[in-house]
Amino acid sequence: MIAAPGQPESSPIMDIKIELPSVRLGIVEADDVRVTPADGPLAQLMDDVCERTRREFTVESLAEAGPTRDVRAMFRAWGVDPSKYRPSSEALLRRVVQGKGLYRVLNVVDIGNIGSIETGWPYGCYDLGRLRPPVVFREGAAAETYEGIGKRTWHLAGRPVLADSEGPFGSPISDSTRSMITESARSVLGIIYAPSAAPVSAIEAAISRIGERLTQFAGAAAIRSAIS
Repeated sequence: MIAAPGQPESSPIMDIKIELPSVRLGIVEADDVRVTPADGPLAQLMDDVCERTRREFTVESLAEAGPTRDVRAMFRAWGVDPSKYRPSSEALLRRVVQGKGLYRVLNVVDIGNIGSIETGWPYGCYDLGRLRPPVVFREGAAAETYEGIGKRTWHLAGRPVLADSEGPFGSPISDSTRSMITESARSVLGIIYAPSAAPVSAIEAAISRIGERLTQFAGAAAIRSAIS
């Protein structure tokens, strides 16, 4: 675990064990968040990021972009076919490049989606109050499932999952309803699933942006961050 810039090594942040190869996790925790629909400034930021992305990529060029290729290589290192189980970041990017824009969900979720578009890496945002450590990033076991957000039961065998003592709750493909952000959330866990080939400085910058935006757009306090 590496403390992010400005974070003392002793900062009380969740320790996440990683059992899968070729990945580093950027971890952000925030307390006292106010979860609401996106306000005007955040909605404008979402529109601006989408517009820049549409100008930069086509669906064809997106497939050859460095971050897309790195994330696909990360999935293959886990034994997962990214053309069959699309990384959440690539699904968002394809939607934006096709002119469909970002989903408007809630401010915390929207902040994660913006970061995912900017970096090309999968992000997850979870209700910290619903999690029961220890947490591990591992391969899903046979017969493990969860109720996916916007989906029916999600079968997890052989897929990358974040799991706590109660079982899997998140994935860089699709997250669960158990840990999803709702307006009742007060503490947030943000995860950046970064390919291990990514420079540490780039992961630090992504962590810094999500922390700043959680403070600016969700009133977050006591930001803690690290790289695992």
